[in-house]
Amino acid sequence: MRTPRNDALTVGTPRAEREGKDPVRSCILSREKDLRNHLVRLALAPDGQVWPDVRAKAPGRGAWIGVRRAELEVALAKGRLRGALARTFRTADFTMAADLPDQIESALRRATLDRLGLEAKAGTLLSGSERIEAAARGGQLHALYHAADASADGARKLAQAWRVGEGEEGSGRQGLALPVTRPILSLALGRENVVHLGLTDRAAARRVSDVLDRWLHFIGPSNPDAPCETASPGATPAGTTDRVGGDEHQATNARGN
Repeated sequence: MRTPRNDALTVGTPRAEREGKDPVRSCILSREKDLRNHLVRLALAPDGQVWPDVRAKAPGRGAWIGVRRAELEVALAKGRLRGALARTFRTADFTMAADLPDQIESALRRATLDRLGLEAKAGTLLSGSERIEAAARGGQLHALYHAADASADGARKLAQAWRVGEGEEGSGRQGLALPVTRPILSLALGRENVVHLGLTDRAAARRVSDVLDRWLHFIGPSNPDAPCETASPGATPAGTTDRVGGDEHQATNARGN
């Protein structure tokens, strides 16, 4: 399970929970607590089938998990997941697909790409190196992402522009390599040859960070030889900067388990 992120969404958790915002839930496998939007909900459908409900909107009984895919697969194979669900649902009369981990990963990936697509339609997401570099140098960039197959030179150039724009030329600020290639990003956004992405709105950067973080945590470690910082499990995406409440924290450190 992850430790809370160093940002306003988690630092004020007790007060937020009292106010009904970002409530805390317990993982049925680890029993550790985290904010609800950091976990994945499993819903019990009327037909007795268990489905991933990553948007947490399905009616009926639900259970929350915060473990990584590898841990979930072990729990599924050993029957621990079934036992935990039976206790939570208060019934053993349900079925689970053998590919439940695949279903969850696919749903988290889809939710992230959908979020990026919505931000593109809203005008808060930039693509194209020149446009992103201009925004970065102008201090207007709140998040920077790259396709998994982006060139190292292109990623470094944009990261340098971002550091210049933020007055942090000596820092390690850099973008985040997403676990998808440019054809997938291009299809998701309805644009041609999407290699780099930049978010110019603070709230948009937070929305993307929330959905992306769950996906990255679930799928686990990625390739350390990527051209920029890779999508690490349980990490607050390094491509985002938190400026909530007047404090600015570059989100670069991976969470613990």
